[in-house]
Amino acid sequence: MIGRPYGVLFVCTGNICRSPMAEAVLLHRLDGRGLALRVDSAGTSAEEEGNPLDRRARIVAERRGYAIPDRRARPIRREDFVTFDLILPATRAHARHLLRLRPHRSRAEVRPLMEFAENPPCIDIPDPWYGDLPDYEYALDLIEQAVDGLMIELERRLRQ
Repeated sequence: MIGRPYGVLFVCTGNICRSPMAEAVLLHRLDGRGLALRVDSAGTSAEEEGNPLDRRARIVAERRGYAIPDRRARPIRREDFVTFDLILPATRAHARHLLRLRPHRSRAEVRPLMEFAENPPCIDIPDPWYGDLPDYEYALDLIEQAVDGLMIELERRLRQ
């Protein structure tokens, strides 16, 4: 970790809905806090590689005032397990997949994002891709709750 900022990577399936929304929420919450963090997102699948954020995710995020990074979907890479310190999947299934991919010597911590939420209504953030705007709103509600808890943890870790 010495010589580079602490890295947080959000992960969902295609990197076009949940993980980029979580990235945008964390970047928004970090504004003005003075924490040196590297924030990114990726997918467990390469199926959406190169595609932009789903338009429905963009609509709900922008309605809440989040600036969406100008980015394209990408799959998780082996080097992410070295570059990032904390990898936060949207679901337990994603977490299991990431733990199978994680190189033996990696020190990256893999924890489902909802573990950071206080009194979470669920353990996994459901994939809104199969739904419509209310499903994206609900996913973003969960992401905001989890990121609020994550901020407490990051401030504790980084201000020690």
